[in-house]
Amino acid sequence: MRQTARIISTYTADISGVCSALFELGGMTVIHDASGCNSTYTTHDEPRWYDLDSMIYISALTETEAILGDDNRLIGDIVNTAGELSPRFIAICGSPVAMMIGTDFKAIAKVIGEKTGIPTFGLSTNGMHSYLTGASCALETVVKYFCHGDVARSKDLSVNIIGATPLDFSINGSVESIKRWLAESGFRLVSCMAMGSDLDRISLAGSAHVNLVVSYSGLATAKMLQKQFGTPYVAGVPFGIGFADILAHVLRRAAKSGKSSVPCAERKSGSDGGLTVVGESIFAGSLARAIEVESGRSVRVLCPLETTEELTAEGDVLIPNEDDAARQFALAGSVIADPLYKPICPDDVSFYSLPHEAFSGRCYREQIPNLINRKLKLEETI
Repeated sequence: MRQTARIISTYTADISGVCSALFELGGMTVIHDASGCNSTYTTHDEPRWYDLDSMIYISALTETEAILGDDNRLIGDIVNTAGELSPRFIAICGSPVAMMIGTDFKAIAKVIGEKTGIPTFGLSTNGMHSYLTGASCALETVVKYFCHGDVARSKDLSVNIIGATPLDFSINGSVESIKRWLAESGFRLVSCMAMGSDLDRISLAGSAHVNLVVSYSGLATAKMLQKQFGTPYVAGVPFGIGFADILAHVLRRAAKSGKSSVPCAERKSGSDGGLTVVGESIFAGSLARAIEVESGRSVRVLCPLETTEELTAEGDVLIPNEDDAARQFALAGSVIADPLYKPICPDDVSFYSLPHEAFSGRCYREQIPNLINRKLKLEETI
């Protein structure tokens, strides 16, 4: 029962991560789930739903089909719809129900691909992992299918942004600010995976000199591009003025040397009784590094999501469940986290709100700040 969230919310699931990563790429995403569930993955978890068109559908799985394991209607509906809409690709992903009945998405995707002639892939999501896993799998698959080795390196200094979705960066202009900061730092943007770039732009990703990984969901894709094209990656988000300058320097150095770097983890983690930041590892680590650069104060990062040792500093703590989070909050002097964490934060620990779209959804969307390449208001926090 340790994984039970008794008080706090839960993070957006892997299914929504797939939908978010593929939203702007011109493909058709089909979730194998019961009728009526589409709003869970779109209107609740996707802030672009009302402003941008995207082909995201639910298969309307019935009880009889689940019991009998009948995939014929699913295949037929997808083939017919693809014939009408002509998507660039077809992605099929699963729900907890699909997992329980053992749906073979790779086999179904193979059949549909043969019938339609459209690139089709199955993604084995099941709602048991966070959005980071789903988005990571989706981006990695897109790169595998559409980024080929016949792309020449660009002559000018160029970069891809990998791992950008509204689930981490909302729609408050943060991603646009990252693009502007890159341009001001002398980089030409090849593609942004996956906000503001179409599939044609992403297919040129191999021409970039360096990749900027802005969330864990982009790490696997960056490693794939490194293996395929030799492109180094740098993990970090340009929060604050000082860390943004450091990150720009590290990007230029990586582009020249070909060596990857993780500046968001190159910091001294804070101790008990100090300032603590809660969130996705690259996002929270970058904010901690930015605070350290601007104030000289060490910050401890608590990560409740999937990550790797590469992205964390020594002393950072994983908090996979509510009990672990509450225990670590009690050791902190002050906490920066999504407002929905506040109920488990002790009264004698200062709490500073930093909403995270993937945790509290649209509840606090209007309060999510754009901290990209801007002076942090540390006097209000520390």
